[in-house]
Amino acid sequence: MDRIHVYPIPTNDTWSRDFGPITVAQNGTARLLDFGFNGWGLKFAANQDNQVNRRLSEQGVFGSIPMQIPGLILEGGSLESDGEGTLLTTAECLLNPNRNPHLSREEIERALSSLLGFDRFLWLENGYLAGDDTDSHIDTLARLCPNDTIVYVSCDDREDEHYEALSRMAAELKAFRTRDGKPYRLIPLPWPSAVYDEEGHRLPATYANYLIINKAVLVPVYGDSHDEEALAAVAQAFPDREIVGIDCSPLILQHGSLHCVTMQLPQGVLP
Repeated sequence: MDRIHVYPIPTNDTWSRDFGPITVAQNGTARLLDFGFNGWGLKFAANQDNQVNRRLSEQGVFGSIPMQIPGLILEGGSLESDGEGTLLTTAECLLNPNRNPHLSREEIERALSSLLGFDRFLWLENGYLAGDDTDSHIDTLARLCPNDTIVYVSCDDREDEHYEALSRMAAELKAFRTRDGKPYRLIPLPWPSAVYDEEGHRLPATYANYLIINKAVLVPVYGDSHDEEALAAVAQAFPDREIVGIDCSPLILQHGSLHCVTMQLPQGVLP
């Protein structure tokens, strides 16, 4: 516990992935970006969430690291980067008029290029999870991995409502090319059994919402028969890391999972 720091700060919700600071490196130093968060398109209140980063900074959490407010609505869960200039994202989220209706696709690309350093954009036009309030965040559907690999959610149940949309998403992923013009190595994740809340609403259970940490990958599991298969699939993408399953049954009841509830800070950000 001597490595755990607790800061009591009011929030509207728990999903720090979407309102936490995004760190970029500029001229060898870290810089924090505090994007606007509007409750995934004005679905939920976000007045407290939007003040979390400022309040953390005021308490000295980030030391002297500067924080910039870009004036753009953007959630961390909508971005997936290879760390080398490529962004994988969904049109359903980033181009949704409930976020930045005044910006076109080209204008959003220019803004993200300037702020985050992207020079390649891979847009998915298909893919969703029932019960997902985020308008198809990429971190629930497909993730960029080392060595030009993409791990993605795959539905093999033709009777499931997701089958058509996720099949079209898989076809899009197969058509994507790396910076060198080659196809990506694609690793499908198994389709977990349907999970419902007490009122019978389907929840967005996904194995794609894993968290990469130092020397390990923490993978959400749900006490499902497909859990072990999912862990093995992620292990293919990260052979040099320990793969650890984390029971996310309580989180999925809140319509999110492991990556959604966390935000990593690179070494050097914390004093």
